[in-house]
Amino acid sequence: MSLLGSLFSGNTSESSSNINWFKLTDLNDLESMIQESFQHPVVVFKHSTRCSISRMALRQFEADWNLEGKITPYFLDLLEYRPISNAIAERLGVVHQSPQVIVIKDGQAVYDASHEGIAVVALAPFG
Repeated sequence: MSLLGSLFSGNTSESSSNINWFKLTDLNDLESMIQESFQHPVVVFKHSTRCSISRMALRQFEADWNLEGKITPYFLDLLEYRPISNAIAERLGVVHQSPQVIVIKDGQAVYDASHEGIAVVALAPFG
């Protein structure tokens, strides 16, 4: 699991993010994240780097983020790590969407939204 400052480091017009993302890159990261959810809520942003809708949802999510210290944010690149997305769907019983956010608390998915339904304000009650 690695901390990810900016998801768009190659493009200066999109290079700033106020979210300190943790990147999901293997199944051990998924297990660690689920265990962390017993201490405090976590949110996973599932992103397709080839999808303009996903890119817009991510930009808006990052611009609106104000839950630092309340919900730990995790980022999943669906094109590179699709098996992790499949494991999330199986383990948490949430149908795969892209883009998608899933809030996990006490090892369970307690909220999910996709596409235009993704909004930071909807996560506030979980933090």
